[in-house]
Amino acid sequence: MSKFAAPRKSLGQNFLQDPNIINKIVEGLGITKTDTVVEIGPGRGALTELIIPQAGHTHLIEFDRDLVQHWQSRAESNDSLTVHGVDVMKFDLDEIIGTTSKRLKVIGNLPYNISSPVLFHLMHYADAIEHQVVMLQKEVVERMASGSGSKQYGRLSVMLQQRYQIENLFKVPPTAFFPPPKVDSAIARLTPLRDIPHPVTSQTNFEKVVKQAFSMRRKTLRNTLKGLLSSEQIESLNIDPSARAETLEVSDFAALSNTYTMNEEST
Repeated sequence: MSKFAAPRKSLGQNFLQDPNIINKIVEGLGITKTDTVVEIGPGRGALTELIIPQAGHTHLIEFDRDLVQHWQSRAESNDSLTVHGVDVMKFDLDEIIGTTSKRLKVIGNLPYNISSPVLFHLMHYADAIEHQVVMLQKEVVERMASGSGSKQYGRLSVMLQQRYQIENLFKVPPTAFFPPPKVDSAIARLTPLRDIPHPVTSQTNFEKVVKQAFSMRRKTLRNTLKGLLSSEQIESLNIDPSARAETLEVSDFAALSNTYTMNEEST
């Protein structure tokens, strides 16, 4: 492989170098020759070099200009490789979705400073995704997978669990990277739910209600949802208005959101 520039701190670049960890991450996606795989942030190709021979077609989304140039030169001699030199947050995955009849498999070592926005961005395409295997800061994965009543449970937990089955697969130590990050990492597998157990009538309103409910963790729903729902409306859903957001289940947030949407439609 060609020589690369030093990792860019401004882009949050920490490159994987432990072959055992690399193998385990790719195995978690379960790639077959009929799959279209999307890798976010291929970097120097630790995962990519394993993915390309296993997949039917591989799409790389990379923002670093030098790395884009490297992968584009590789793609010139490989018809099963496509490179998108773009910020993932500005990329419309429909460009790839329209090229295959199968659901996509998504993998990536997400930049830790924008991991939550990337996850929310990918959520828009959940119907067209089979699995997502992503590397994130360990604490973020714990928040994603945590249940109600725990300190880690919050907006990220509720938003993702309403739409995905989330598995915390395994931890990745700093020594697996160059340069070693100052935090522990973990691998999560997100599988979009096909039959959503707690559907919402407006995703926008669901986001609004969940965000507001967790905006002041120490305050009760009566206070945090003031202006959206009255205490009587909250109570009518068999939810205690004096409860805090962290004690509610995903089903409760879906019910609150749907009631708020119904209120909006009737006014």
